[in-house]
Amino acid sequence: MSADPATPHVFDATAANFETDVLQKSLQTPVLIDFWAEWCGPCKTLGPILEKLAADYNGAFVLAKVDVDKEQQLAAAFQVRSIPTVFLLVNGQPVDGFPGALPEGELRELLKRHGIEPAAPALAGVDMDGTGKAPPPPDPHAEVLRLREATVAEPDNEELKLDLALALLRTGAADEAEQLLDALPANLAADDRCVQARARLGFAAMLEGAPPPEALEAAIAADPDDLRARHLLGVRHIVGGDAEAGLEQFIEMLRRDRDFDGGLPRRALIDAFRVVDDAALVGRYRRRMASLLF
Repeated sequence: MSADPATPHVFDATAANFETDVLQKSLQTPVLIDFWAEWCGPCKTLGPILEKLAADYNGAFVLAKVDVDKEQQLAAAFQVRSIPTVFLLVNGQPVDGFPGALPEGELRELLKRHGIEPAAPALAGVDMDGTGKAPPPPDPHAEVLRLREATVAEPDNEELKLDLALALLRTGAADEAEQLLDALPANLAADDRCVQARARLGFAAMLEGAPPPEALEAAIAADPDDLRARHLLGVRHIVGGDAEAGLEQFIEMLRRDRDFDGGLPRRALIDAFRVVDDAALVGRYRRRMASLLF
């Protein structure tokens, strides 16, 4: 059965919209692709379960339905030999999949293996300060002080320690933040916020012994194809808080040589997307990345 137009997070994928609605979308949100056909009995069992999960997960992933009779080119591209067949795409690449119909519990486990959990519903009309806008984020130094006091009051609250580590990173206290992250229990170590913090620490570690920005800029001016210098300069910008300048260096690396150092330009962009807080900026550079890759 084709996607119901009124159903959010579910749509029909075709050769015409596949690049934009599936590949580019997967750079921001995981995409589950369901290859099906009207005459397929197991498809009629699996399809409603997938659509129910798409609704339950509220945008944590989207479901792209491909009618193999109408979209034979897409089925051939994914080497689909039986239906239903399902693939999970993340960052433009298939990371999991299966033929046949699975029960809902196993489908939830598959999503969980890739860090996909149900998203909370958006709150409409929230007005925190009477202006129609969310209040500005707290000062990170003040937040560190507040969280230090909170962790002293609740020494067994591991969530507070994660919050403190994130606040410390925003003030540049990487060593103390790393110590807190290392001490977190396994369930929090897999938290998206912890993954983001680790990515920030990874960027900071790359700068040990790196040349100063002026030397990197001079190297790039002398040789625009010096992608190693571009990478380090991009990292310096990201760590220093100039996210757009850092992303621009990584995009230029991708434009000049996407395969440099085993795909470093793409990896650098994906890591940067995890640490940059500006959703609009990330979205703009995700689209630029997708246009270069696809």
